[in-house]
Amino acid sequence: MTVEALRCFNTERPVSKGIGASMANRRAERVGDTIKEEIAQMIIMGEVKDPRIGLVTVTKVKMSPDMKYAVVFFSMTAPSEEIQETAEGLKSAAPYIRRALAKRLSLRHVPSVDFKYDDSLDYAMRIEEALKKIKETS
Repeated sequence: MTVEALRCFNTERPVSKGIGASMANRRAERVGDTIKEEIAQMIIMGEVKDPRIGLVTVTKVKMSPDMKYAVVFFSMTAPSEEIQETAEGLKSAAPYIRRALAKRLSLRHVPSVDFKYDDSLDYAMRIEEALKKIKETS
């Protein structure tokens, strides 16, 4: 992903309050949800045939405002080595997934797809364990 693509996801800049901006945000959100469902379906049905891809849950898709880039967040319960292998498998399957999305969705421009591991579940589990320890010591 290019530096310009990453700048699209910068949330620090002021967001326009006009009616067009909110409609564009809703559209990007709807397209992101549709892409999330389609990618999850592809993985579940075995259309993505890379053996490195394990049991993956697609947690969310974040679209750039211009809808040219999509970051797909995935989660899985596995050792870090297996997570790294799965990330590499998904990265190598990204062009195939983009072509499949182009066939399935009626979009003028299908976004470039990038995969990132979503560590929010790991973070939540660590917090839960810490709370259990605190409760046990009390």
